[in-house]
Amino acid sequence: MKKAHQGKEGKCSKNPLHKDGQVWIFDCGEGSQIQLQKSSLRPGRIAKIFITHLHGDHMFGLPGLLCTIGNAVQERPEFVLELYGPKGLRKFVRQSLSLSRSLLPYGYVVHELAPLSEQYPANWGEWNVDHDSKGPLHPQEKQGRDIVAGDGPSWDLLCDDGLCVKAGLLHHTIPSFGFVVTEADQNGRLDVSKLHELGVPSGPLYGKLKKGETIEPSQVLGPAKLGRKASILGDTRDPWSMAHLVKDSDVLLHEATMQNSLHDKAIEFGHSTPAMAAKFADCVSVKRLVLFHYSQRYKPVSKETVESETTEILLKEAKDALPPTSTCEVIAAEDLMEISITRSARDTDTS
Repeated sequence: MKKAHQGKEGKCSKNPLHKDGQVWIFDCGEGSQIQLQKSSLRPGRIAKIFITHLHGDHMFGLPGLLCTIGNAVQERPEFVLELYGPKGLRKFVRQSLSLSRSLLPYGYVVHELAPLSEQYPANWGEWNVDHDSKGPLHPQEKQGRDIVAGDGPSWDLLCDDGLCVKAGLLHHTIPSFGFVVTEADQNGRLDVSKLHELGVPSGPLYGKLKKGETIEPSQVLGPAKLGRKASILGDTRDPWSMAHLVKDSDVLLHEATMQNSLHDKAIEFGHSTPAMAAKFADCVSVKRLVLFHYSQRYKPVSKETVESETTEILLKEAKDALPPTSTCEVIAAEDLMEISITRSARDTDTS
């Protein structure tokens, strides 16, 4: 499993996750197509797209990306691209494609998450926008699901080929979600030497055991391989409603829009500081924290610039906010960065 960050200088977000040849995209801001062309990812491999919230820097690149995928897959009427996001995403995609008369060589479906009342700001009704997706479907659109919250709260999105995805609520200036991808545990390797010791002959009889003797899996299997977990949070000033979902993640992507000295301003605009991200990651026992979604004032460290404010400031503030006993690793995301999500040593069968 590999997680990549391709947002333009950390601001416009597109975060791919790829496993076994399939690519899942998390958010799709402007410029996503250009970044995709610079990366090792192939548009034709994109199978699912998840949108955390409906601000432009997280979804304005979506119509163009859908057309780019169409150029890559050519005629594949049996293929259905799945999109997940807040209520209103279905209408945005349908109208963008319909008004531009964009036809796709594949099908698509938009599954919408119904926000809870606490996710709406107090002034939500001042701008009365209809988020309902009334009217005819786009020619390539399939009818999607309307997903409501369950206990937790959390939204159960899918379980597909050993990967399950849940969404949790975040507090921002509009309804915002985070996504947690959990891999199913895998059985350990078959210990052939143990089978020989128990008198089980080699060959197909390994799976038949006709002697009537009971051999427990624990006797002949190596240590189980625990599934990996990746959490990708949208914009938020408060992620704590997702603590139960994010707990023990191998990787957490958490925004760090402004430095700690601008804490009040960050909160006012629905965002987080590095210290906020680090304290949350440490409290929920995250192994690796990846900071992203920086204000444009913070330039990439690797970029030649005369500005004194770089993402190194944010990285240092996050590290300094961790207690001395913390084992959480902190990374500042850069464009086209790729992070392999490996199993921890205690989870890996090395036999």
